Amino acid sequence: MIKLLVVGTLAYDSIETPFGKVKDVLGGSALHFTNSASFFTDVGIVATVGKDFEMSEIAFLKERNVDMAGIEIDEGKTFRWEGKYGYDLNQAVTLKTELNVIESFEPKVPEDYRDADFVFLANIDPVLQAYVIDQVKFPKAVVLDTMNFWIENKYNELLDVIRRVDILVINEAELREISKEHSLVKGAKKIMASGPTCVVVKRGEYGVFMMNREEIFLAPAYPLEDVFDPTGAGDTFAGGFMGYIANMGDTLPATLKQAIIMGSVMASFNVEDFSINRIKTLDYQEIRDRYSAFKRCIQFGDIEFK
Repeated sequence: MIKLLVVGTLAYDSIETPFGKVKDVLGGSALHFTNSASFFTDVGIVATVGKDFEMSEIAFLKERNVDMAGIEIDEGKTFRWEGKYGYDLNQAVTLKTELNVIESFEPKVPEDYRDADFVFLANIDPVLQAYVIDQVKFPKAVVLDTMNFWIENKYNELLDVIRRVDILVINEAELREISKEHSLVKGAKKIMASGPTCVVVKRGEYGVFMMNREEIFLAPAYPLEDVFDPTGAGDTFAGGFMGYIANMGDTLPATLKQAIIMGSVMASFNVEDFSINRIKTLDYQEIRDRYSAFKRCIQFGDIEFK
């Protein structure tokens, strides 16, 4: 039995930043997520690709106990995205999106995956996210991501599925758009009132905001000298976050805080190169070292007056 199930996309991306340009490189929410999460736990992927997708390019994931039985190879071409960044790397400009096989995607969760302890619903149609929830049995936590396209085009369907999940992981603009609140605190409270027990807000280079029933937690982004490509950083963060949670086996407040730092650590590696390249070559010692360095950056003592 796998511990962590992810449902999302595998894609080919073409990306241009001020620091370089690549064409038809590996991408997609499920791939970035799994490339990160698989350092910490067993992962099963549910996604679809076209006949043009080279499965050999992701064969390295099998060495990290990733189960790929849930990847369907369909007639047609693989989902493709083309985007460009200026010096504000928090904002991508989409140049082209080719849905291809995604248009007819109906995620089928293999029987072996349905007992997964933790489920991550990456950015896909909220109707399909609800369909996945219907197929899993008794997960300890279901976590959901989304994007502005679904907020604007399937708002009611998205609200319905948010009510059924335990944790919502979104960016700052999406939180405001869903909640209709400018304040992150008010927005998170409004969302939690509908069902989720925790909201995690990705804020790019400004770090992460987390609110649950007990407290608020803030974490900065890890300071880097070189950032080449932020594509997939949010999904990589989610992979580190969920991978650590699945490894620990709970969603206690202390675990959530450590998971946020681990997610931030993984995202910091992701942006150091294009596509999945940096994390593909990562080792555990590098992760441990950066986690320790991150901890030192944010550690401080109590105030003492003399």
